[in-house]
Amino acid sequence: MKNKGKGGINELSYLTLHASRFTPHALRFTKIDLTRQKDTEEFFEKERPEYVFLAAAKVGGILANNTYKADFIYENIMIAANVIHAAYKYGVKKLLNLGSSCIYPKFAPQPMKEEYLLTGLLEPTNEPYAIAKISAIKLCKYYNEQYGTNFISVMPTNLYGPNDNFDLETSHVLPALIRKFHLAKLQMEQVKAKQDIEGFPKPQPGHSVTIWGTGQPRREFLYVDDLADACVFLMNHYNDSEIINIGVGKDISIKELALLIKEIVGYKGEIRFDTSKPDGMPQKLLDVSRINSLGWKPKVSLEEGIRKTYEWYVENR
Repeated sequence: MKNKGKGGINELSYLTLHASRFTPHALRFTKIDLTRQKDTEEFFEKERPEYVFLAAAKVGGILANNTYKADFIYENIMIAANVIHAAYKYGVKKLLNLGSSCIYPKFAPQPMKEEYLLTGLLEPTNEPYAIAKISAIKLCKYYNEQYGTNFISVMPTNLYGPNDNFDLETSHVLPALIRKFHLAKLQMEQVKAKQDIEGFPKPQPGHSVTIWGTGQPRREFLYVDDLADACVFLMNHYNDSEIINIGVGKDISIKELALLIKEIVGYKGEIRFDTSKPDGMPQKLLDVSRINSLGWKPKVSLEEGIRKTYEWYVENR
């Protein structure tokens, strides 16, 4: 369940999972505001979860991060602090904290290894969000050291898939491109269908979709089902306070991504890049050798994942 607020999607709902080795026999959703300590602790006191997957966050793309800086740092710090402390206070056996690849320095060597954390300056366009996520990582580490908890932090790369946020103001690049190309495709089809109507003006040449930045930055994308699989795998097989990356180990330029989505959607117009807009980090590619050495690898290719995501968007938009 999602609760949309300004600047992004606030996942302020919570899934209680009562299970043995994470095979659920009773699942239910409870919608609560995790930025409120009282509400969060009342939930933990009542439900007494044994295992917690902390995925709640205010998220968004460059525009949202740049516009709502105070919201991004405040709400994400509050969510992390409340949930992590409540997990300790009410005896959670194990907690998995989901971070983000944006925690790494802007000019970190590529691919980014876990030990590069806090070795350089952050990307300014997502610094508030990154600082909040780094705080959550350190909370887990220090609770482990002081209280003997088993709280782990995982760093996924850029995620996408069904049920994503497709809002053009607050979404990440991949779902935003899907929506842009789909709407442009519909517009072209509508114009074409009316061309034979007497008196209807002919379409102007050069119909295009505009994309922020130069198209040169490179990004890595992980399908949401692969992330879920990795999280359950790590909950069962990883017990270290040090962070661990989750990704595919391959990246693609924004321009290449746009061309791929354009082909999948079936848009026939042009692509233009607005170079007056920021690019963000020049590259974000995770070193996934640590998780691969444990025996986990993703299953869904980027093309397959985009097709599945686009099909879901068309059916549910």
